[in-house]
Amino acid sequence: MNPNAIGIRENGSPYRVLVVDDSVFIAKQLSQILASEGFDIAGTAPDGARGLDRYKELHPDVDLVTMDITMPKMDGISALEKILEFDKNAKVLMVSALGKEDLVKKACMTGAKGFIVKPLDRAKVLERVASVLH
Repeated sequence: MNPNAIGIRENGSPYRVLVVDDSVFIAKQLSQILASEGFDIAGTAPDGARGLDRYKELHPDVDLVTMDITMPKMDGISALEKILEFDKNAKVLMVSALGKEDLVKKACMTGAKGFIVKPLDRAKVLERVASVLH
């Protein structure tokens, strides 16, 4: 493992990420991009409600959450609000398809630290994640 990978802290331990997305393909793609840079995928969840539960289970051992905006059961913005109620210091990056600028803006006003646009671009994903964590 490259000690200079962006997923590795100065002390050598990996940053831990929770991936919340109803698309198995996107969740897998995000997980692979992040794992390739040394991140530890702490868990995944298929919707906002399960994402909130997983965050609470893993807390405080989660450094970042990637959160899809449009999901069944509980959308990403509602899940973001609930995670921030539970942990005001949570770092959440929204994941959104192009054309959802209004939802992304709302998420950022709610407390998201930024966003990643689908289709996923490896360099942009890593750049956004690094800017939130460093």
